[in-house]
Amino acid sequence: MPLPAPGRKHVIVQKVRCLVAQRNHPTAPSRTLKRYVPTCVTVAVLLVAWQVWVVQGHVPSTLLASPTAMVQSMVRTWPTLWPATVVTFWEGFLGFAIAVALGVLLGIGLYCSKIAHAAFYPLLVAAQTLPLISVAPLFLIWFGFEPVGKVVIVALFAIFPVVVQTVRGLESVPQYYSDVALTCGATPSWTLWHVKLRVAAPAIFGGVRVSAAYVFATAATAEYLGARKGLGIWLQSAYNSFQTPLIFAATIMIVLMTVVLMVIIHVAERVILGNPADNADPDADQL
Repeated sequence: MPLPAPGRKHVIVQKVRCLVAQRNHPTAPSRTLKRYVPTCVTVAVLLVAWQVWVVQGHVPSTLLASPTAMVQSMVRTWPTLWPATVVTFWEGFLGFAIAVALGVLLGIGLYCSKIAHAAFYPLLVAAQTLPLISVAPLFLIWFGFEPVGKVVIVALFAIFPVVVQTVRGLESVPQYYSDVALTCGATPSWTLWHVKLRVAAPAIFGGVRVSAAYVFATAATAEYLGARKGLGIWLQSAYNSFQTPLIFAATIMIVLMTVVLMVIIHVAERVILGNPADNADPDADQL
């Protein structure tokens, strides 16, 4: 007796989860610990060596600031540093969110239409070759010094990795995933949105992470070339007054914002895709 539509879709989803779990084995906590501990130790050693070299070598603060001087400058200027950070964060985050949404949809469109792929993909590649320093003045003319121009710039430069990884992820989905879904009675459109995208999701999230790595740096650079407020203006002021610790303070804030965004992406990936261990087939070892 054929399965009803809801039951048939449930079988498809469960089968896809089992196949994905077999391709993506969960990482053991001990393996994760071994991967991050050396990085933390290396960073700590470098910071200590940096501090000792600057202090013992009597390096001028205008040339290179010590880690403790950076922290002290951040604490001293926090009432003005934090508002500038908030401006840059929202510019980068909104531009990133727009890039992810449009990038996934555009990637799906390029995957489904060979004509669209041939027409628009070269334009996306060409857009990534444009230097920010030559594009930013145009956006200043079009949008002025308002944050909306920085959001558009971030979205423009962040969309390419998402589009590319969406297309590559969908193209790399093995044919038997679609065969299982179609055999159970799913439509091609349902298979695309519920099966192929589910299998291609790890690759798409890889593109999202690549895009997130430089969105705040892009926003700050755009602010540096022309804005009313933000970390770019903060950097410009610190540079003009030869305040090296303040330059490093703004750099630290950009790095911290990027780390926060990476954590958000990791959590979103776990929420959307779940833990690979939870999708494993309990009868797989008995087959």
